[in-house]
Order: sequence, then structure tokens, then C-alpha cells
Amino acid sequence: MLIVDDEPGIRFALKRWFERQHWIVVEADNGESALAQLMASDDAGDDRVDLVICDLHLPRLTGGALVERLHHERPALADRLILSTGDSVHDAPLDSPLAQHPFVLQKPFELATLRALVEKVQRLS
Repeated sequence: MLIVDDEPGIRFALKRWFERQHWIVVEADNGESALAQLMASDDAGDDRVDLVICDLHLPRLTGGALVERLHHERPALADRLILSTGDSVHDAPLDSPLAQHPFVLQKPFELATLRALVEKVQRLS
């Protein structure tokens, strides 16, 4: 699993929660680093990154841009990515990543909501 967020506290909390669920967690603090890790993992045939939780607003490469790149270059990885955001999902323009991507986690969120979305992604991947 890869957690991508530029806020260390969010990465720490998510990592700690997922590790308690017996996940192996790696982190990235920006979109470029996340993309590099995902491409390297996929190129190596390493299925270690079986889920990505990625903030929408990131330095260097936004979460939306990351999803778009993955859709073109590694569609299976894009299908296993959850976008997280503090933005209003309901007011998102139709052409935005929030309206187009099927897995969006709105901050703040309950752990039960996170768990349900992770299970949904796992079932569909």
C-alpha cells in the first residue's frame, strides 16, 4: 500500500492504522515521488502496491494528475487508487478528478468509511 499526502500527520495516522490491519505501507509526500514508486513497483512485477490512498492537492504533481497519468500508463494501478480531499465532492465540476474518479474519500472521514471504501476497491480490482 502507498499513502501519498504532503501532511506528515495524515501519513503517520493512516500508516499506523493500516499497519494495525497487517498492511505493508510505504509513503510519499508528493505526486512525483508517488508516481516514481508506482512505476518502479509495477515495472518490477512487484504487487506490493495493491492500494493507493492519495491526497488531491499535492506538490509537484497533483493527485488528479497522478490518476490521469496512471490511467494512460498503468490502468490497473489507477483502478486501485483512492483520492482523498477536504474539498466538497458534491460541488465538484463534472470534468474534475473528484467527479470522474470512482473512489473518493472526503476528509474528515470515519475509519469505518475508510474501511468500507478499501474493501470496495479490493473487490473491484
